[in-house]
Amino acid sequence: MTFGHSRDACGDDWPLVGRERELAALDAVAADVLSGRSRVVQLEGPAGVGKSVLLSSWWERNEQFRVLRARCHPLEREFAFGAVRQLFKPLLAAASEADRARLLDGTAAETLRALDDDAATEPLPEAANVTASTLRELDALVSRLSRRQPLLLAVDALQWIDQPSLRWLVHFVGRSDSHPVLIAVTTRSAEVKRLDPLFAELVRPANCHTIVVEPLDVAGVAQLVRTLWEVAEPDEAFCAACHAATGGHPLFVRALLHQAQRSGVQPTTQFRDRIPTVLLSTLAGEIAHRLCQASGEVVRLARALAFLGDRKPPELLAAYCGTGRAVVLSAAEDLRSLGLLRAGGDLRFTHPVVRDTVLGMLPPEELGAGHARAAQVSCLSGRPDEEVAAHLLAAGPVHGSWVLPVLRRAATQALRRGAPETAVTCLRAALNQPLDGAERARVLLELGTAASHYDAALAISCVTGALEELTDETARSDALGVLAYSLLMSRGSRTDLSSVDRKIAALCDRRAADSGAADRELALRMGALRSWMEFERPSVGRPAPAPVPDPDDDLADRTAGERQLLAIRAFRALRAALPAPYIAGLIERASVNLPAFSHDLFPLHYFVAQTLLYLDELDTADRLNRHLTREISGKGMELLVSSLMLYQAGLALRRGNVTEALATAQTAADQASSTGRLPYALTLDTIRIDALLAQGRIEDAERIAAVHSVAGQAEVAWERPRFLMSLAALRIAQGELRAGLSLLRECGHHCEAAGTVSPAMAPWRSRSVGAHLALGETASARALAEQELDLARRCRIPRALGVALRVSGVATSGARGLDLLAEAVQVLGPTPARLELARALGDFGAALMHRDDKRGARRALRRGLDVAAACGATVLAARLEERLHLAGGRVGRAGAAGAGALTAGEERVCTLAAQGYSNKQIAELLVVTLRTVETHLTGAYRKLRIAGRPYLAAAMAAADTSRGGSGAAES
Repeated sequence: MTFGHSRDACGDDWPLVGRERELAALDAVAADVLSGRSRVVQLEGPAGVGKSVLLSSWWERNEQFRVLRARCHPLEREFAFGAVRQLFKPLLAAASEADRARLLDGTAAETLRALDDDAATEPLPEAANVTASTLRELDALVSRLSRRQPLLLAVDALQWIDQPSLRWLVHFVGRSDSHPVLIAVTTRSAEVKRLDPLFAELVRPANCHTIVVEPLDVAGVAQLVRTLWEVAEPDEAFCAACHAATGGHPLFVRALLHQAQRSGVQPTTQFRDRIPTVLLSTLAGEIAHRLCQASGEVVRLARALAFLGDRKPPELLAAYCGTGRAVVLSAAEDLRSLGLLRAGGDLRFTHPVVRDTVLGMLPPEELGAGHARAAQVSCLSGRPDEEVAAHLLAAGPVHGSWVLPVLRRAATQALRRGAPETAVTCLRAALNQPLDGAERARVLLELGTAASHYDAALAISCVTGALEELTDETARSDALGVLAYSLLMSRGSRTDLSSVDRKIAALCDRRAADSGAADRELALRMGALRSWMEFERPSVGRPAPAPVPDPDDDLADRTAGERQLLAIRAFRALRAALPAPYIAGLIERASVNLPAFSHDLFPLHYFVAQTLLYLDELDTADRLNRHLTREISGKGMELLVSSLMLYQAGLALRRGNVTEALATAQTAADQASSTGRLPYALTLDTIRIDALLAQGRIEDAERIAAVHSVAGQAEVAWERPRFLMSLAALRIAQGELRAGLSLLRECGHHCEAAGTVSPAMAPWRSRSVGAHLALGETASARALAEQELDLARRCRIPRALGVALRVSGVATSGARGLDLLAEAVQVLGPTPARLELARALGDFGAALMHRDDKRGARRALRRGLDVAAACGATVLAARLEERLHLAGGRVGRAGAAGAGALTAGEERVCTLAAQGYSNKQIAELLVVTLRTVETHLTGAYRKLRIAGRPYLAAAMAAADTSRGGSGAAES
């Protein structure tokens, strides 16, 4: 076998043959992309089958795309955003300053965290107020590029991609709609696929068109024979023998043909019996043979390239080889003459099989030593810490005073880029270094902080270990903040919460006894953590907080600790049903210039968000949610992202946007199924049950409820009472009134034990009234209604007051009851509680019917029907339709709201959009302008009360269900 400059057996300088099927498939996908739709295509096949050559040949003949390419490498799996940097850095480096500014659109700081090694070299303190919206800004960069020219993002060897880059690809695919972007990846079918949900999500059939690159057929082999021997018609039997000897594998075919030609074989019948058999071992053996005949300098350079990777500077290779630059360049020429290096200035092997062969010639102990030397040389040469860390991780235990700082800096850089998994890997390796107790504790704390982004259980384990050895009280305070946050994000943790509380209490008491501003701040922070423990886990064993707030004249709002305590006092006052204006004043002081989320501020954002939700300050709460989402975007904080998505679903449900709430909650649940991690799973299912019941989907709600066992709970977290109310609503909807009342009483016991009396947070009494009335227990219904009305008048939150007035009006007969219902409608009218307003209007209309005021009843019922339909509450809408019909009102399409108010054009556009068609495709299908499509969608979003396209499919499905269940009423 020979290795030549023009056509070596491992190189790519061969004609592309036998790939008509694959090229046609790529052309079909490209046509879809050029019509305005993002797509993913995967070229899958064994090593050497020609995936990369096929992709390169295809785009070279297709000039419609701008091509950005990355080639992944096993050593670069731990490089945060390594593939992303390969894709975009050359483009940005070649752009002018003005064009670069236009592409980055003022967000260079965020985007360059992923693209530039030197963009953010300063230390990143854990509490830094920084914005790391890397994923969102990368999306924006691709969008701007694709508007200029359709974009091809080519990623070779996807099986070796780094996790942050893979996360961005999945993020982009999940959110892109009408961008002409083709993501083309190659993967080795013989590689063991990682059990990685992100990998699986990117290449799953719903997202990705997979093209399996098969070995060549006999005709393809014949084409290569013609090229090498330059004959018009080689013998068919000879070509068939070559195919049989190699299985049609292109790499093996090329090796075999070179070897045959070198041996004097001709492509004729008489030579077919002299065809050798070529397998990967044969090819590797030939490469090894060539290296064994080479000089020591050539072998050392080959090993340096194998360990350090392609395209490394000659100076670094020279340092690894222990020689000079001139010697390395001379050895490189010898490697090229052997056909093992590509032509050109970059030093890189002709094919990955060369690297595999070079490394395969070494015993295991030399592999570790080679990576250790690569790490040391790279460190001394000033290579990036992440690159050095990758060699350290591949080498196994490496000791030296330089190792620990490198690993810790690499972890910090990975966190800055939004890659906590990479940071955890580096810090785990750091724990293998010889550390004293104090150093080990600091590394454990850093490890726990990184893990808290995505794995609460690991974070709890690490930080608990760090607390055993940390002596510095500031560091212990930091550790307790991370631990408390991780406990918040961990459901079902086996951590001894009492012991955690004792640690917090001890540090709190010590700092309170000291003097000085710093000591006071630590004491306030520890007090905040204890208060969080009181609320989050009542089973820790402390008594419930007093139902009156502490005096706050000693608290200003200048420091984070003071704001934390102000937020906690606001929340306690909320639970105690104190007046809303007083609570709003506290929360306003606590949230002035609210900084970005960090562990040392926990639980400030938590209590501010919860208080705003139950105060019904939903616009402010939504702004806070969007602010936090932007701040943590790109940091890899999967657990917090999931929590914010859940909070968004809760906000939608509080507004009465049932369809949006269900769609958002379902998205969170789907993400949990792929990652296996989701905080507040019980709250998620509570929202889903409430929304499903509003749509009359009782069986679906029952399936969700069945997952959670009501009995046998070891502890009662704050989620449980809220879930009990939803479960009670489900049982009542199923006709099990007594079971529902029992669950509501249990909810009341838990709330009272925890000190929660506010009907804004625990309206279990009003939920019980309807069941008592249905059972004929009027006295019990009135007593509960009066209790809740008294508490609601005390707390002065309009939603709570309106609900209490409504149930009191239902439970009270005569003119008094009608007045209460009229007041409920008046109170709820200006609030965001649209669903509660629809219920109040329905009950008010029914009461007017009893007074024989059909005109007033029709007016109230029609208004209530419009609100209920706009909310997507199909059960309530159907009930109000029936009442309106009985009151003599007409129910038709023109008077409907929600899905029923869609025009024929809007409905056609929405149906196609819900099926995944882009605006441009819809315009072409319906033969209308793009502006018409946009106008129809804007009007439909308003009528359906949804925020946009992500919620459209669920809204249309709910509309179909509504029409199926209430079609008879619409006559």
